[in-house]
Amino acid sequence: MFFDPILSGNRNIACATCHHPEHGTGDALSLGIGEGGTGLGPDRRPGAGAARIIKRIPRNAPALWNLGAREVDVMFHDGRLSVSDIYDNGFDSPAQEWLPEGLNSILAAQALFPMTSQFEMAGDPKENQVAGAAYDRIDAVWPIIAKRVRIIPEYAEMFVGAFDDVTSPLDITITHVANALAAFEGTEFQSFDSPFDAFLAGDAAALTPDQKAGMDLFYGEAGCADCHSGPLLTDQKFHALMLPHFGPGKTRQWDPVVRDVGRMGASDRLEDAYRFRTPSLRNVALTAPYGHNGAYATLDGILRHHLDARSEYRNWQPQLAALPDVPWLASADFLPMQDGRERARLASRLDLEPVSLTDAEIAQVISFLNALTGTDSLRGRLGRPETVPSGLEVPE
Repeated sequence: MFFDPILSGNRNIACATCHHPEHGTGDALSLGIGEGGTGLGPDRRPGAGAARIIKRIPRNAPALWNLGAREVDVMFHDGRLSVSDIYDNGFDSPAQEWLPEGLNSILAAQALFPMTSQFEMAGDPKENQVAGAAYDRIDAVWPIIAKRVRIIPEYAEMFVGAFDDVTSPLDITITHVANALAAFEGTEFQSFDSPFDAFLAGDAAALTPDQKAGMDLFYGEAGCADCHSGPLLTDQKFHALMLPHFGPGKTRQWDPVVRDVGRMGASDRLEDAYRFRTPSLRNVALTAPYGHNGAYATLDGILRHHLDARSEYRNWQPQLAALPDVPWLASADFLPMQDGRERARLASRLDLEPVSLTDAEIAQVISFLNALTGTDSLRGRLGRPETVPSGLEVPE
């Protein structure tokens, strides 16, 4: 199902389209091209005619490495999905009390939301039943998706074999679909076999001298581990990095300008303004571009921004973003950068202190970051299927 467009409103985009193993479980774009686009990764294009996109995806497609880990308790760049009992269903989410019962992990809960998003997978309400249902109420989407899956005989047979509480196709619900997707993602994209892991396990020769020096800087003078800590190399908290703002943003109905206020958009707390979740650094060398909006295409760029955010923010140029050309959106792509008041608001929120490293030391930190790349685990356990039960085209 991860590779099957059957989960999308117009049956033309799969989870793997924006989270493909060949692109580090992302899409290699700063801001993705979702429903209506064609192609994959850097070659993805915005479509044409009535089906062409009308908006870029507002944020960078996050990598999926190790999201099945038990330590993970918050998801999305703004943390709008978290483990919580606030709605008596195990999660605080945009679906609130309408989230289905029986989801066995936060990863399963996360899998439900792209299906409901107009610009990610659902499509325009005039195009299909799924998108129309999303405008009624968020939970109206999921029974439609579940029915699509269960009427395909091969899927029905697999669900009956996989779930004890499924004895016939009619027993298959969206909860089973989400739990199955999470089971795949949580095992397929598990990575703990990097040179760094080998070093931690006692192999002193697993890291090169430059990587070892970079590790010492990472956990020492550079201060990277202040936020990128623990086995997943993330504190799962939210920090303001003063990244340049571009694209459609996550503008709320009362916002005065196009913008993305990050965590505050989910929490409604002023102190959360422009803060975004700390990403894991597992396989980070494979997951460019970097930042919640993919502002930097290289590790060197995002690292230098962390070291001197104010200076790098002033000097940032649009050509640093990996954005496929969309002529009908070009005039608005960098409009937020032109709003002086919004730039001042963003600049007033910064959680980073300047750190002075030499070019040689920066190169050593980057060398260490490359040592976080897995080995055998990158091939996956199941891999990309040649075909899917729906008969639709597999992203490749």
